[in-house]
Amino acid sequence: MESKIRIGIVGYGNLGKGAVAAIRQTTDLELVAVFTRREPESLNLDDPSIQVAHISDAADYQEKIDVMLLCGGSAHDLPEQTPHFASLFNTVDSFDTHAKIPEFYQSVNEVAEKNNTTAIISVGWDPGLFSINRVMADAILPNGENYTFWGKGLSQGHSDAVRRVSGVKNGVQYTIPADAAMEKVRSGENPDLSTAEKHRRVCYIVPEEGADQAAIENEIKTMPNYFADYDTEVNFITEEELKRDHSKAPHGGFVIRGGNTGDGNKQIYEFSLKLDSNPEFTASVLVAYARAAHRLSQEKQYGAKTVYDVAPGYISPRSAEELRKDYL
Repeated sequence: MESKIRIGIVGYGNLGKGAVAAIRQTTDLELVAVFTRREPESLNLDDPSIQVAHISDAADYQEKIDVMLLCGGSAHDLPEQTPHFASLFNTVDSFDTHAKIPEFYQSVNEVAEKNNTTAIISVGWDPGLFSINRVMADAILPNGENYTFWGKGLSQGHSDAVRRVSGVKNGVQYTIPADAAMEKVRSGENPDLSTAEKHRRVCYIVPEEGADQAAIENEIKTMPNYFADYDTEVNFITEEELKRDHSKAPHGGFVIRGGNTGDGNKQIYEFSLKLDSNPEFTASVLVAYARAAHRLSQEKQYGAKTVYDVAPGYISPRSAEELRKDYL
């Protein structure tokens, strides 16, 4: 029997917790250790076989871990952590600041090539699975247009913005694809759509006692950069309703390409996700790509990689023979 791929996790927020849960559903991976900036004793994983260590001690585990999953944030953690850990381990991360991916790739590739490690960057669903489908659709239907819709999903940044409005005790904001825009795309019209035309925003607000709800609604709807240019709906609810109905982190979306082939035949390519838990699904993608990082490393395919460089067979726990027999 082939030995299990040994995994480490850096960071134990929502993504790190999702990775622990995802690894438990596999038969070919084992979690060796979780590394944290907090006091290790403060983490309770309910599994004595999993070690918890401070992030500063990670280098001591080089011989014990095959792939390190980096579960920090893209704004501040990963730009520093990925190059650092790629000098020591094979890594997988979910860096998702789209505009900065080219420079992030260069910084990681330099380190990984120098240290003979494999670092798969920007893994998840967008970037990640959506990225693959944008390229597939574009290659197959060169005469067409790509459209990406996000949601229904809870937006962390916009939720934070509504919570900062005077008189708001708590609140969340959902990004929702506009049905009219999606129908235009699905009909093959290939319309010219602004971001505001593609999405609308729905807020659920718990007001402070005695707060002016009309003023809160007005301030949210006129907030520049966040809501002013969108069709925005504001709903006032109780704290109990917020906790009951809006405590999860659902998300998802669609990649759609409308194109023409031959003598003007319309073709529609569509890929969609509907997720109860954004962090758990993203973590599940990271865990699958840990197999690829390990296998590519064994083949001495070192350096930074993206999802475009990884064949689907590399992320599957099944053998090539099984895949040809059961899934082809």
